[in-house]
Amino acid sequence: MNTPRLHLPSLDGLLAFEAAARHGTFERAADELCVTGSAIAKRVAAVEQLLGVQLLVRRGKSLTLTPVGKEYLDQLRSPLRLLAEMPLHRKHREQKERLRVCSPPTFARQIIMPRLATFTAAHPELELEIVLTAPNADTAASDADLWIRGGDPLSIGGMVLMLDCITPLAAPALLQRLGPVHEPADLASMPLLRTPLEHWTPWFRAANLDWPEPARGPKLMDLGLLLEAAASGQGVALGSPALAHHWLANDTLVPLFPGVVCPATPYCLMPHASQGAAAAFARWLVGVCERAVQEASEFLSRRI
Repeated sequence: MNTPRLHLPSLDGLLAFEAAARHGTFERAADELCVTGSAIAKRVAAVEQLLGVQLLVRRGKSLTLTPVGKEYLDQLRSPLRLLAEMPLHRKHREQKERLRVCSPPTFARQIIMPRLATFTAAHPELELEIVLTAPNADTAASDADLWIRGGDPLSIGGMVLMLDCITPLAAPALLQRLGPVHEPADLASMPLLRTPLEHWTPWFRAANLDWPEPARGPKLMDLGLLLEAAASGQGVALGSPALAHHWLANDTLVPLFPGVVCPATPYCLMPHASQGAAAAFARWLVGVCERAVQEASEFLSRRI
């Protein structure tokens, strides 16, 4: 006896359809299921394509059920409820929810990690993963719920998360070895550390120096490495006081001209779910960044 061929949509597709029909928009369904609105739309479209019928009518951002969609939803709710009530499925719901945050290395180490205990204590139900990526990477790590990256928010489509200043930082040992620095022009006798992530030219202009971008010396591709090199006396770094807080607090680095600054490359938060664990972490992170920049500003003002 041959078993008839079944046209069974994926469970993700069925859950997306049920949530979209209940909420009336893809965006609200996406918030509930912790995915994007486009992912919900694609899953519903896949169900419709498999069944060969239209289940939802799209009018702008609003959704309404077709007659076939209403009938299908009524038939679907009972088996979905049965699946949700199975003991093994309830046990799965009791497991910790995973939250994966993708961040540049120095931002993660200097901004997130020193303050992370406050978030994990408030959200013990979450299994938090911090994944490191290049500061200006074009894509996040796979399955990232939140993505922090450096760059112009207008060009990359993100929200400004942290905008600090940059100013020359050096180790006291370097100053003792090569002599004191009294004014910006004295940097001509100092080795200047380089990174493609922050160029010297904008700061030179802020200091009224008509100098070209330094073309000699090692080029460091990570801001943490840049600050470590400066702290070990290898040269002067153009650094963010918020990122360099650890070194500044213990006087491993000192600002040479705290009154001469220019904007740093912003850190941006890329689009994410507006509810749930991702939204909670984003709200916490916004507050953390505000405090980090404020503390850095107060530190520089005391040195002027």
